[in-house]
Amino acid sequence: MTDFAIFWDWLSFAVRWLHVITGIAWIGSSFYFVALDLGLRQRPGLPQGAHGEEWQVHGGGFYHIQKYLVAPAEMPEHLTWFKWEAYSTWLTGFALMAVVYYAGADLFLIDRNVLDVSAPVAIGISVASLALGWVVYDLLCKSRLGKNDTLLMLVLYAVLVFMAWGYTQLFTGRAAFLHLGAVTATIMSANVFLVIIPNQKIVVADLIAGRKPDPKYGKIAKTRSLHNNYLTLPVLFLMLSNHYPLAFGTQFNWVIASLVFIIGVLIRHFFNTRHARKGNPTWTWLAAAVLFIVIMWLSTVPKILTGEPKQAAASEIFVASSHFPAVRDTVLGRCSMCHAAEPSYEGIHQAPKGVVLETDAAIAEHAREIYLQAGRSHAMPPGNVTAMTLEERALLAAWFEGAGK
Repeated sequence: MTDFAIFWDWLSFAVRWLHVITGIAWIGSSFYFVALDLGLRQRPGLPQGAHGEEWQVHGGGFYHIQKYLVAPAEMPEHLTWFKWEAYSTWLTGFALMAVVYYAGADLFLIDRNVLDVSAPVAIGISVASLALGWVVYDLLCKSRLGKNDTLLMLVLYAVLVFMAWGYTQLFTGRAAFLHLGAVTATIMSANVFLVIIPNQKIVVADLIAGRKPDPKYGKIAKTRSLHNNYLTLPVLFLMLSNHYPLAFGTQFNWVIASLVFIIGVLIRHFFNTRHARKGNPTWTWLAAAVLFIVIMWLSTVPKILTGEPKQAAASEIFVASSHFPAVRDTVLGRCSMCHAAEPSYEGIHQAPKGVVLETDAAIAEHAREIYLQAGRSHAMPPGNVTAMTLEERALLAAWFEGAGK
């Protein structure tokens, strides 16, 4: 069993690494082509059908790029397709979710204080929500709303806010953030697989057959590509959030997730405007910073977290606290079945991240992590599997904040 646990942990690491690699490839090509498209310039003498051109320098050479808004007059001999980056990112992401959240559903997916369901039911809800997210998005894009970009984006944002709240009513906070990122990434990948590439194939087929391609296919593909561009940064935040309990494990986590989408749009607006040479909207960074400060405040309502006690956080200070005997009992009763030299919790064969909380010194040494993950947030225990009470969490917070006073 120990050997299998080691294998599974390395499998998770390998899939995560592959997901990051493919994600970098997809995001890089996506950002590049949006920037290229916005930077195109028209000039007299361009070939017939060419919409614009761009000169770029990179890697010691110059590149001369021309874009045909619909298609060139004839099919080129060589055509490079950009699609597998998107497909591979989604496939590795889903594989990672299966390895971590589906295989470890009782720890990472299900919070029985939120929704008491079996692992198969929770996994079914998860998969169904990903498909439902795409269907709702696609129907909205194809509806009359799709003709008004601003109104469409506002409605889509409202849908995402609802999903952010909805996921917190179904799963653990960690899984809720992961699923909001996953449903957004599913929309982005499906845009490529079901809209962008099929539309491009229709244009290519028309060129091969000697027909004049319909410009509507390129326009639709460009719109979906632009949606992907604005959704990318929030997805990255949500995928990284599982390492930061103050994001996913607090009372207003769904509001935090909703604000992250606005921050992502603001940042992409800055870069897209710069690439289009339409100005330098630095106000977007100020607005993003203000929203991030709001997020920090929301994560610790009603008290803003300073991150460190006012006085020195030496281990002896925490042990000397009048709260420590009760804190020790809480940690040993709620945490040590996993965070032990020989964990007793089923399926856990080694202490997570090597953190062993069986002695006074070890508990004091990890005071800050205990405070953040179990006192000021509900990240630990995962899914609150040991039923830590609100009073116990308040005790942990009071212990850390009052150390040395």
